[in-house]
Amino acid sequence: GKNEYDLLVIGGGSGGLACAKEAAQFGRKVAVMDYVEPSPQGTTWGLGGTCVNVGCIPKKLMHQAALLGSALKDAQHYGWNISQPVHHTWSVMAQGVQNHVKSLNWGHRVQLQEKKVKYFNIKGSFSDPHTVRGLTKAGKETVVTADNIVIATGGRPKYPLQVAGALEYGITSDDLFWLKESPGKTPLVYYSYIVFVKIVVYICLTGASPDVSLECAGFLTGIGLDTTVMMRSVPLRGFDQASHISKKKQICFTTQQQMASLVTEHMESYGTKFLKRCFPTKVEKLKSNRLQVTWKNADLDTEETDSFNTVMWAVGRAPDTKTLNLETVGVKTNSETGKIIVDASEATSVPHIYAIGDITEGRPELTPTAIAAGKLLAQRLFGQSSELMDYDSVPTTVFTPLEYGCVGLSEEAAVQRHGSDNIEVYHAYYKPLEFTVAERDATQCYMKMVCLREREQRILGLHFIGPNAGEVIQGFALGIKCGATYPQMMKTVGIHPTCAEEVTKLHITKRSGLDATVTGC
Repeated sequence: GKNEYDLLVIGGGSGGLACAKEAAQFGRKVAVMDYVEPSPQGTTWGLGGTCVNVGCIPKKLMHQAALLGSALKDAQHYGWNISQPVHHTWSVMAQGVQNHVKSLNWGHRVQLQEKKVKYFNIKGSFSDPHTVRGLTKAGKETVVTADNIVIATGGRPKYPLQVAGALEYGITSDDLFWLKESPGKTPLVYYSYIVFVKIVVYICLTGASPDVSLECAGFLTGIGLDTTVMMRSVPLRGFDQASHISKKKQICFTTQQQMASLVTEHMESYGTKFLKRCFPTKVEKLKSNRLQVTWKNADLDTEETDSFNTVMWAVGRAPDTKTLNLETVGVKTNSETGKIIVDASEATSVPHIYAIGDITEGRPELTPTAIAAGKLLAQRLFGQSSELMDYDSVPTTVFTPLEYGCVGLSEEAAVQRHGSDNIEVYHAYYKPLEFTVAERDATQCYMKMVCLREREQRILGLHFIGPNAGEVIQGFALGIKCGATYPQMMKTVGIHPTCAEEVTKLHITKRSGLDATVTGC
C-alpha cells in the first residue's frame, strides 16, 4: 500500500508493546511511537509504560521491602536474634528498584530491535486517519503513515488543581518510585536533630483508582515513615462494597465497603494514620522547607493544618490523549472521562484506528488485560483470528500490607444482577499458621465466595484478604473462568497447612448469621 507501515502503535506500555511484537511475528512492518512527558516535578523514565516504570513493578518491589521489615519483627519470635533498632535506607532500596526497572527498559528496546519493530522516541499527533506527525528532541519533524493505528498511550496521574500549591509542591506515583532520597527525609537539621519525618497521601475517590495510594501508604509505613492518608470518601472504590460483619460483635452493620474496610482497618493497626472525610484546600512551603497542608474536616466542619515533608496526590488518572489530536480525525471519546470509546474488537469510531489498555472506556486498568487485548488485536488484524478479548472474571490484587485479591463479581454486583434471594455468600475469618508463633493479629484475614443459590451453585466471585493474596487468587481464577461450582470447590482437596485451603472448606453462609471464625487446624 501507499502507507509505510502495516501497523503503528502509539504508546510503548505493556499493551502497545505486546500488540507491536505480536504483529511483527506475522512478518508485518511495525512501528512503535513512544514519548514520556516529564511529570510536573520533572520525573521521566524509559520505554515500558506505567507498569514497568511507575506502577506494578516498582510498587511490588517496595511492598516486598515493607514485608521484609515485618518479617524481621516476626523472626524474633522464631528464635532469630536481631539487633535493635533496625533501620531502613531508602536510597539502597530505590537504587536496586530503579536498576531493575532500567534493565526492563533496555530489554524492551532489545526485543523491538530483534523483532525488527521500528522505535520512534517522539510525541505524535494525528494529521489524518493514517498519518501521525511528531517532533524529535532535536526539533526535526517525523511523519509516519500506517494502514492500521493502535492507540495505547495509557494514563497519567491527575492533580487536584483546585488546591492552591498542589502542582507546585505535591508529587504523584509518577515521582515516588524515582526519588533518590526518602520522601520522609528533610534537608534541614534543627538543634542537632532531624525534623520529624512525615508524608501525607491524599486520595480523592471521584472516579479514581485509589488502590495505588493505599499500596504506597502501606509500604511507606512499612519502611518506617510516618504516613497519613487523607480521604474525602471511601477507600478502594470499585471493589467489593457489601455490608461488613464485625467479627467481635457478629452483627451486621452497613458500611459501603466490606473488604476495603478490613484492608484499611489493618493498615491503621499497622501504623498508617487516616484522616477521613477531609479535603485539602491549600499547600504552602514553610521556611523549614516542610509543607503546610490546610484541609477541611467535613464531619466536624473545621479547618485544620499540619506540616509534612512530602505531599503525594492520588486523585485518579486521566487518559493521555491531549496531544493526539483525536478530534481532527474523528475518534470519539467519553466527554466525562476523556477515554476512547471502543467496541468489542477494540475498534474506535474511525476505521483502521484501534485503542487498547487504560485509555479505553469501560475496560479494567490492568496490565495483563492490556497485554492480552493487544495480542488478540494483532492476531485479528494479521493472523486470520476472530477471537475477542474476554473481560469477564479478570483477577486482580491490591498489594496493601495485608493483600486483597479478587476475581469475578463483588457481592453487591451479584445481588444487582441476580437478586439477593438468588445469591449465597460463604465466608470465613481465618488465621494464617505463620501468624501464630509471631503472635500477629489476624482479625482482618477474611475470605468470601459469592455463588448462585440455585441448581449448580456456580461461583460468581471470590474475595480474599491475607498474605500472598495474588498467588492464592490466580489459581482459583482458572476454576471460576471455567464455570466452577460450589460443590466442585468442596470436593477439591486443600493443601495443608495453607491459607488457600480455607477456600475449599467454606461452609458458613452470611445468611445464617453464624460465627464465621475458622477453628481447629
